[in-house]
Amino acid sequence: MLRVFGTIKKMITRQALIRMVYVYVVTYMVLLVVILGLMYEYPKPELHMMLNSHHSSLQDTFFKYYSVLAEGPLYAFALLPLLWKKIKATLFFAMCELTGGSILQILKHIISTDRPVSVFEQYPHQMLPLVQGVTMHYSNSFPSGHASTFFMFCTCCVIIQACHYRGKKQPLNQRSKILFNMVLVVLLVLAVMGAYSRVYLSQHFLSDVCVGSIIGFITPFMMFYLCWNKIPRLKNDDED
Repeated sequence: MLRVFGTIKKMITRQALIRMVYVYVVTYMVLLVVILGLMYEYPKPELHMMLNSHHSSLQDTFFKYYSVLAEGPLYAFALLPLLWKKIKATLFFAMCELTGGSILQILKHIISTDRPVSVFEQYPHQMLPLVQGVTMHYSNSFPSGHASTFFMFCTCCVIIQACHYRGKKQPLNQRSKILFNMVLVVLLVLAVMGAYSRVYLSQHFLSDVCVGSIIGFITPFMMFYLCWNKIPRLKNDDED
């Protein structure tokens, strides 16, 4: 397994990685600060209703099926590098997901909290917006596994993209840099939509998806740095 990181990391240093993906990192951090501010300002049930105040049939259908991507399709997408014999990229996805998933499941069972449908039973005067055809869950709300999976997948894609571009012999021109940063923004938007879908479907509160996103965001970077910190010889490993 360590050879997976040796191959990925040999093309890019820690400093170079941060420089290449700063758009992704900084944008997420700004969004996280906004979310934390909202969580501080409003009680959990009130904030949930604010975020769920506008429903439509189009949004119901979109978020209902988009959320399902984290239940299997994203794992299938992680296998696509195998078509180009990029086995180590798929292993990187798998190792990040196993690590982040383990952390998340431990937290879920240590911090067992009620989901929105259970909490709002205490507020009979408020009608919780629900989407028809979605099976609701009642427990183990914190943190959100779907949000973690969406961010895990997209952050892994960001790191692999950075390694790919960094590994090119020719430096990126201005047009390539703009395109690269656009890809980073799109990946972040996809992750955010996946996390928000859980709030929209009333499967989780904002605090649940917030912590889930943090796990999904940090784990790939943590795994990327792991070998650098523990196995210095990989820095100069030019052949694998």
